[in-house]
Amino acid sequence: MKKILNDPASYVDEMLDGLVAAHPEVYARPMPRVIARAGGATPGKVGIVTGGGSGHLPVFTGYVGKGLLDASAIGNVFASPSAEQMADSMRLAHGGAGVLRLYGNYGGDVMNFDMAGETVELEDDIRSTTVLLADDVASAPPAEAAKRRGVAGMVYAFKIAGARAEEMADLDAVTATAQKAADACRSIGMALTPCTVPQAGKPTFEIGEDEMEMGMGIHGEPGIWRDKLRPADAITDEMLDRLLADMPLKKGDRASILVNSLGATPPEELYIMYRRARARLADLGVEIVMPLVGRYATSMEMTGATVTLCKLDSELERLLKAPCHCAFWTVG
Repeated sequence: MKKILNDPASYVDEMLDGLVAAHPEVYARPMPRVIARAGGATPGKVGIVTGGGSGHLPVFTGYVGKGLLDASAIGNVFASPSAEQMADSMRLAHGGAGVLRLYGNYGGDVMNFDMAGETVELEDDIRSTTVLLADDVASAPPAEAAKRRGVAGMVYAFKIAGARAEEMADLDAVTATAQKAADACRSIGMALTPCTVPQAGKPTFEIGEDEMEMGMGIHGEPGIWRDKLRPADAITDEMLDRLLADMPLKKGDRASILVNSLGATPPEELYIMYRRARARLADLGVEIVMPLVGRYATSMEMTGATVTLCKLDSELERLLKAPCHCAFWTVG
């Protein structure tokens, strides 16, 4: 294992120390494993919280900020935060209008956030709702879409729900908008190399030097196929084909696309992929709105990429374009 670290056991906490020290105008750390907005909860505004394992920056913690999330609970690398940490994040995000729990569809996170919701409702009289991201088309067929993993589609949901909350909409309205955004997203990933979890000290999986895996999850979950590395256009074509088979787009539709590095893939290669994706969507008559290319949801130092399509209507497009600011993404 070659990493810039001190003690693997202190990896997450030292990372959080640095994050808050570098961006004190954005982030506060009122508890060891909870990041909140530096200004605290906004009175009268619906709070939005997320949570999940470390190793995915900017997801989850990085998207706390104006026009985005209000708080995030942070677990160890690729491990769920505790129910207590999640409950603390909800209390810190509560401005009197209730709290939306917006996070990915992973068993440990679901179990702990459900427990956290029950706790704050009983102990603090905080009403909360849940929207799960399940956008990874490779993880289950359409008939079992509720079993799908949540991946980079979370970025769109955080942005769109956050903008709706800033409009001082009530909890039911913010929840409905978040669900609408989640339903509008489809994602798929591919990987070339594994990553190494610091406390494990070894790669999460093995793959040949000349191989790739299509459909792999952001924790190294098995994909659809593994074979020899293919050219960029062929990789991008298959990823788009699988997304469009699940959520067809037609002439006149408007959509945003996210071409995302899983950590080690350089921007140059992401732009090669985006070039192909843009041409394919243009051939269909689909207009691309506010494309995103870069590191938005990573998996430590994994080499690979995800592609997400978010189909827009007028409401979703307006909210996507609304101002936001965190250390990793600013709009307006």
